[in-house]
Amino acid sequence: MGSTLGRRLPVMADVAKEAGVSHQTVSRVLNDHPNVRSETRTRVLEAIDKLGYRRNLVARALVTKHSRTLGVVNFDTTLYGPASTVYGIEQAARAAGYFVSIVSLKSIDKAGVRDALDYLSDQGVDGVVVVAPQRSAAQALADLPLGKPTVAVEGGEAGSVSVVCVDQVEGGRLATEHLLSLGHETVWHVRGPSDWLEAEGRVAGWRAALREAGREAPRPLAGDWSPRSGYEAGRSLASMKNVTAVFVANDQMALGVLRAFTEQGVRVPEEVSVVGFDDIPESEFFSPPLTTIRQDFDAVGRHSIEVLVRQLQGGPQEHERLVVPPRFVTRLSTTRVNA
Repeated sequence: MGSTLGRRLPVMADVAKEAGVSHQTVSRVLNDHPNVRSETRTRVLEAIDKLGYRRNLVARALVTKHSRTLGVVNFDTTLYGPASTVYGIEQAARAAGYFVSIVSLKSIDKAGVRDALDYLSDQGVDGVVVVAPQRSAAQALADLPLGKPTVAVEGGEAGSVSVVCVDQVEGGRLATEHLLSLGHETVWHVRGPSDWLEAEGRVAGWRAALREAGREAPRPLAGDWSPRSGYEAGRSLASMKNVTAVFVANDQMALGVLRAFTEQGVRVPEEVSVVGFDDIPESEFFSPPLTTIRQDFDAVGRHSIEVLVRQLQGGPQEHERLVVPPRFVTRLSTTRVNA
């Protein structure tokens, strides 16, 4: 900070004086107004840096009625998918010039969602992104009156808000079609929890691919996203005859399946091919490296913020639904039958 200011925090007038411009010009630079000459903008920014000026966001919000802060409601941040989604949203919001206030909930009923939205509203957020991978969360959103622009991530077919989601059905289809293309007669499935929309979509894609190929769908084995549940499912699969291909609904459960197969002497991929879902950072270091479906969480975050900002800027108010395609990642856990 310049010595002439002593210990006083610099204000906009100090920046204007240092840069030799008007108070209004400094305001235009801070708000990224296009009608400022580049040399003037540079001079103002240099003055801001020299003086250590920081904007008074509270005062700005009182004047503009906008806090430049977005709220995020999330559920179970310990899971890779929701945690990565929130990170993608936060990075996209910052790139768009917004701060983020996050509320993480264990309760996913209507009361919990309402309390989170009320809290964020009290914080003065301009809009809200709700990560709603579970059916109960999506239903809560559909039933609640929303006072601010809101976007749901996943969110099912919630008609009351815009939705950004990964095409889970296509992901399940890609995994299953890949295994069928390798010559497997059918594909077994270790599914996620029944109340998760993502798990439901992956089951639907798996069933559709088998039906279109004229194959019977075996009864899926239930999991809860954890390696432990995958391990238990893997033990069951290892005891069955004629199991040669398994689609597992997430990579953590696939890790458990691989461990169970190894313990039971089932070789992957020589005897059973395995495909996961998510492409967590550890997947390429599994033994063997895991073939999987990648979700583009950065794209989900980016599109969520884009949709929300369009609403904040007075754009089309009809509810949007943006679907992000998954991507197939081939590694060494799958191979052709009798290859």
